[in-house]
Amino acid sequence: MVQKIINPFFKLLELLIVVCMVAMVIMVFGNVVLRYGFNSGIDVSDEMSRYCFIWLTYIGAMVAMRERGHLGVDTLVMHLGVGGKKLCLFLSEALMLGCNVMFFVGTWEMHELQVSNVSPVVGISMIWVYGIGYVVGAVMGIMNLNVLYRLLTGRLREDELIQVIETEGLADVEKQLKEIKA
Repeated sequence: MVQKIINPFFKLLELLIVVCMVAMVIMVFGNVVLRYGFNSGIDVSDEMSRYCFIWLTYIGAMVAMRERGHLGVDTLVMHLGVGGKKLCLFLSEALMLGCNVMFFVGTWEMHELQVSNVSPVVGISMIWVYGIGYVVGAVMGIMNLNVLYRLLTGRLREDELIQVIETEGLADVEKQLKEIKA
Protein backbone atom coordinates (compact mmCIF):
# COMPACT_ATOMS: atom_id res chain seq x y z
CA MET A 1 0.00 0.00 0.00
CA VAL A 2 2.72 2.46 1.00
CA GLN A 3 4.75 1.57 -2.11
CA LYS A 4 1.77 2.69 -4.24
CA ILE A 5 2.39 6.20 -2.89
CA ILE A 6 6.19 6.13 -2.67
CA ASN A 7 6.92 4.85 -6.18
CA PRO A 8 4.82 7.49 -8.02
CA PHE A 9 6.28 10.18 -5.75
CA PHE A 10 9.82 9.27 -6.77
CA LYS A 11 8.77 8.95 -10.43
CA LEU A 12 7.46 12.52 -10.11
CA LEU A 13 10.78 13.59 -8.64
CA GLU A 14 12.64 11.96 -11.54
CA LEU A 15 10.33 13.79 -13.96
CA LEU A 16 11.07 17.08 -12.16
CA ILE A 17 14.79 16.41 -12.57
CA VAL A 18 14.30 16.01 -16.31
CA VAL A 19 12.13 19.13 -16.50
CA CYS A 20 14.71 21.18 -14.59
CA MET A 21 17.54 19.91 -16.77
CA VAL A 22 15.66 20.59 -20.02
CA ALA A 23 14.63 24.04 -18.82
CA MET A 24 18.22 24.85 -17.87
CA VAL A 25 19.57 23.72 -21.25
CA ILE A 26 16.93 25.67 -23.19
CA MET A 27 17.39 28.84 -21.13
CA VAL A 28 21.19 28.84 -21.13
CA PHE A 29 21.58 27.78 -24.77
CA GLY A 30 18.89 30.23 -25.89
CA ASN A 31 20.56 33.04 -23.99
CA VAL A 32 23.96 32.20 -25.50
CA VAL A 33 22.51 32.24 -29.01
CA LEU A 34 20.70 35.53 -28.37
CA ARG A 35 23.76 37.19 -26.83
CA TYR A 36 26.27 36.17 -29.49
CA GLY A 37 23.95 36.14 -32.48
CA PHE A 38 21.67 39.08 -31.81
CA ASN A 39 23.45 41.07 -29.09
CA SER A 40 20.50 40.67 -26.73
CA GLY A 41 19.35 38.17 -24.13
CA ILE A 42 16.65 37.15 -21.76
CA ASP A 43 17.42 38.43 -18.27
CA VAL A 44 15.24 35.94 -16.42
CA SER A 45 16.98 32.95 -18.01
CA ASP A 46 20.15 33.42 -15.92
CA GLU A 47 18.23 33.57 -12.67
CA MET A 48 15.70 30.85 -13.50
CA SER A 49 18.39 28.44 -14.69
CA ARG A 50 20.19 28.97 -11.38
CA TYR A 51 16.98 28.21 -9.48
CA CYS A 52 16.38 25.11 -11.60
CA PHE A 53 19.90 23.97 -10.75
CA ILE A 54 19.23 24.37 -7.02
CA TRP A 55 16.05 22.31 -7.26
CA LEU A 56 17.69 19.75 -9.54
CA THR A 57 20.50 19.24 -7.03
CA TYR A 58 18.25 18.69 -4.04
CA ILE A 59 15.72 16.55 -5.89
CA GLY A 60 18.60 14.46 -7.24
CA ALA A 61 19.89 14.01 -3.68
CA MET A 62 16.52 12.58 -2.60
CA VAL A 63 16.39 10.18 -5.56
CA ALA A 64 20.01 9.12 -5.01
CA MET A 65 19.34 8.44 -1.35
CA ARG A 66 16.43 6.17 -2.22
CA GLU A 67 18.57 4.30 -4.74
CA ARG A 68 21.47 4.18 -2.26
CA GLY A 69 23.58 5.99 -4.81
CA HIS A 70 25.37 8.44 -2.52
CA LEU A 71 29.09 8.10 -2.07
CA GLY A 72 30.21 6.13 0.90
CA VAL A 73 33.20 4.29 2.24
CA ASP A 74 32.49 0.74 3.24
CA THR A 75 36.07 -0.51 3.48
CA LEU A 76 35.98 -0.83 7.26
CA VAL A 77 32.31 -1.67 7.66
CA MET A 78 32.37 -4.69 5.34
CA HIS A 79 35.05 -6.31 7.52
CA LEU A 80 33.04 -5.88 10.73
CA GLY A 81 30.72 -8.44 12.22
CA VAL A 82 26.97 -8.06 12.18
CA GLY A 83 26.96 -6.10 15.45
CA GLY A 84 29.58 -3.64 14.18
CA LYS A 85 27.69 -3.18 10.92
CA LYS A 86 24.49 -2.49 12.86
CA LEU A 87 26.24 0.03 15.09
CA CYS A 88 27.80 1.84 12.11
CA LEU A 89 24.48 1.91 10.26
CA PHE A 90 22.71 3.23 13.36
CA LEU A 91 25.28 5.98 13.84
CA SER A 92 25.23 6.88 10.15
CA GLU A 93 21.44 7.07 9.91
CA ALA A 94 21.12 8.92 13.23
CA LEU A 95 23.68 11.53 12.14
CA MET A 96 21.96 11.94 8.76
CA LEU A 97 18.61 12.26 10.52
CA GLY A 98 20.08 14.98 12.73
CA CYS A 99 21.36 16.83 9.66
CA ASN A 100 17.97 16.55 7.96
CA VAL A 101 16.19 17.84 11.05
CA MET A 102 18.61 20.80 11.20
CA PHE A 103 18.06 21.43 7.48
CA PHE A 104 14.27 21.44 7.95
CA VAL A 105 14.43 23.60 11.08
CA GLY A 106 16.89 25.99 9.40
CA THR A 107 14.50 26.41 6.49
CA TRP A 108 11.70 27.01 9.00
CA GLU A 109 13.76 29.62 10.84
CA MET A 110 14.59 31.44 7.59
CA HIS A 111 11.06 31.17 6.21
CA GLU A 112 9.89 34.67 7.11
CA LEU A 113 13.04 36.24 5.69
CA GLN A 114 12.80 34.25 2.46
CA VAL A 115 9.09 35.02 2.01
CA SER A 116 9.76 38.75 2.12
CA ASN A 117 12.99 38.51 0.10
CA VAL A 118 12.23 38.88 -3.61
CA SER A 119 14.54 37.74 -6.40
CA PRO A 120 16.09 40.68 -8.25
CA VAL A 121 15.09 39.85 -11.82
CA VAL A 122 12.17 37.41 -11.78
CA GLY A 123 10.50 39.03 -8.77
CA ILE A 124 9.36 35.84 -7.06
CA SER A 125 9.55 35.20 -3.34
CA MET A 126 12.78 33.40 -2.52
CA ILE A 127 10.84 30.82 -0.49
CA TRP A 128 10.03 29.24 -3.88
CA VAL A 129 13.74 28.64 -4.28
CA TYR A 130 14.87 27.81 -0.77
CA GLY A 131 11.63 26.14 0.31
CA ILE A 132 13.04 22.94 -1.16
CA GLY A 133 14.64 22.59 2.28
CA TYR A 134 11.25 21.59 3.67
CA VAL A 135 10.82 18.86 1.09
CA VAL A 136 14.38 17.54 1.33
CA GLY A 137 14.53 17.63 5.12
CA ALA A 138 11.18 15.86 5.45
CA VAL A 139 11.62 13.24 2.72
CA MET A 140 15.19 12.30 3.59
CA GLY A 141 14.36 12.39 7.31
CA ILE A 142 11.51 9.95 6.74
CA MET A 143 13.86 7.69 4.81
CA ASN A 144 16.35 7.82 7.72
CA LEU A 145 13.58 7.03 10.21
CA ASN A 146 12.49 4.09 8.05
CA VAL A 147 15.98 2.59 8.04
CA LEU A 148 16.36 3.18 11.79
CA TYR A 149 12.97 1.60 12.48
CA ARG A 150 13.80 -1.44 10.35
CA LEU A 151 17.22 -1.71 12.00
CA LEU A 152 15.90 -1.48 15.57
CA THR A 153 13.07 -3.95 14.91
CA GLY A 154 15.38 -6.46 13.23
CA ARG A 155 13.76 -6.19 9.80
CA LEU A 156 16.95 -5.40 7.89
CA ARG A 157 18.74 -8.22 6.12
CA GLU A 158 22.48 -8.48 6.65
CA ASP A 159 23.19 -7.33 3.09
CA GLU A 160 21.22 -4.12 3.80
CA LEU A 161 23.49 -3.20 6.72
CA ILE A 162 25.95 -1.66 4.28
CA GLN A 163 24.11 1.20 2.63
CA VAL A 164 26.63 1.73 -0.17
CA ILE A 165 26.04 0.05 -3.50
CA GLU A 166 29.29 -0.51 -5.30
CA THR A 167 29.75 -0.08 -9.01
CA GLU A 168 28.97 -3.17 -11.01
CA GLY A 169 32.51 -3.56 -12.29
CA LEU A 170 34.04 -3.45 -8.84
CA ALA A 171 31.55 -5.96 -7.49
CA ASP A 172 32.36 -8.32 -10.37
CA VAL A 173 36.09 -8.05 -9.71
CA GLU A 174 35.61 -8.78 -6.00
CA LYS A 175 33.41 -11.77 -6.85
CA GLN A 176 36.09 -13.14 -9.18
CA LEU A 177 38.78 -12.63 -6.53
CA LYS A 178 36.71 -14.58 -3.99
CA GLU A 179 36.25 -17.40 -6.51
CA ILE A 180 40.01 -17.51 -7.17
CA LYS A 181 40.78 -17.69 -3.43
CA ALA A 182 38.24 -20.49 -2.91
